[in-house]
Amino acid sequence: MGGCLSRPAEKYETDKDKEVADLKAQVDQLQKALTAAKGSGAHAAPGKGGVVETLFFPDAKLPCRNMKKPGGCRRKNCEYAHEPTSLTRFLDYLGSATRTLDICVFTITNDDISDVVLNLHQKGVKVRIITDNDQSSTQGSDIAKFRAAGIPVRQDHSPAHMHHKFAIIDGRLLLNGSFNWTRQAVTGNNENVTVLSDLALIQAFQAQFNKLWSMFNT
Repeated sequence: MGGCLSRPAEKYETDKDKEVADLKAQVDQLQKALTAAKGSGAHAAPGKGGVVETLFFPDAKLPCRNMKKPGGCRRKNCEYAHEPTSLTRFLDYLGSATRTLDICVFTITNDDISDVVLNLHQKGVKVRIITDNDQSSTQGSDIAKFRAAGIPVRQDHSPAHMHHKFAIIDGRLLLNGSFNWTRQAVTGNNENVTVLSDLALIQAFQAQFNKLWSMFNT
């Protein structure tokens, strides 16, 4: 009788093992797909509340620009980052703009970010920038560079500060947080940027941007 009972038990264990193996294979495929999407600059699917991703700073290092060249960086003992960082993810999102990019940021001095903005403008993306008047004339500010390239820039002239730090990409993504677009914010400060796809929230920020754009047209 024991021999008769052993076969169903063996079959059950075999089926269970197969089910577990199938589930593991599916998980592996999802992990590979997510890794490939991040590597290509594609965006993760929106989570609860329309949150796509939250980036935290500081980064240990600034990204190595030689990694964009064929063959990557060939410098010995290069002190820059060769792997993805919060800044490179931020640049991926920013650089994904194809139609419009509205920027409302207290100060902009980081050339890695400025270069992406200038490149988008050269490609025909409609870029608009709102910034603080006190910060636009500080050492290292890229505002004059943007204006020289033909990017429209507006700033407040009130005693208070224009202290926002957000950007709207094609009306489909919002980058918002404590993060100023500076080297200090990238490698020194504890900062955050949340990437959001919530349409109602994006429309609210767009309305505020448009309000400030009209207000600062003096």
